[in-house]
Amino acid sequence: MARTSTSAVRRVRVEPAGAHFASAFALPLAGLPRRTAEQWARTTFEDTPAPLRTLLRVGWSGVLGLRLGPRVSARHVIGWRTVESAPDRIAVEARAPSLTVRNVVTVDAARLLWATYVRFEDRSGRLLWSLAAPVHHLVVPLLLGRAVRRTA
Repeated sequence: MARTSTSAVRRVRVEPAGAHFASAFALPLAGLPRRTAEQWARTTFEDTPAPLRTLLRVGWSGVLGLRLGPRVSARHVIGWRTVESAPDRIAVEARAPSLTVRNVVTVDAARLLWATYVRFEDRSGRLLWSLAAPVHHLVVPLLLGRAVRRTA
């Protein structure tokens, strides 16, 4: 039986890779169907109830000021522009005047790793992210746990 609990999602350390901030969550994939990184990203962000998708987009664009693309697009994941795509890795990015955020999803036979990298373009970006980070650290594990339950 697949692990479907949000508690299976663990925060892990990643190197910032040139960003000012980095955080990541790992999720064991044992017992789950094989999926590409893009399928996981889309399930995590897009396969959610419409009110939650709207809330996510409002937070990203209205609070952080991220410029999002179309909600439904082969080149975007819920408005985040795809900047890298392979079966085992996808990177989506959104920019605002004060910060740039990149989510990178990688999968292998054992786990999914969801890493978020934030580059501050000015001082207000650091302030905005300091307010958003606690929400981010609550929401990503919840969304990943929900994606697992939808996939299992």
